[in-house]
Amino acid sequence: MTILDGTIHCAYTVTDISMEENIMRRLESLGINSGTRLLLMNRKRNGTVIIKARGTRWAIGRDIAVGILVQPAEEEMSDGSN
Repeated sequence: MTILDGTIHCAYTVTDISMEENIMRRLESLGINSGTRLLLMNRKRNGTVIIKARGTRWAIGRDIAVGILVQPAEEEMSDGSN
């Protein structure tokens, strides 16, 4: 599944990134690569998703989100509101 298909407020682990090489490199420089844990924070009507990765929130457009393949995380990730 892709992060676009995820459920809001659920944690996921990136399994693969499937898109153009330059975009893959940019995501990797931001710390989003295979094995990274993401929290899907929100989904906008235009397809943009808001994720939290490594303590930072990112807005990812639909065209990029469909290339981020994920699986549900084994342990739930905290959003810092404990």
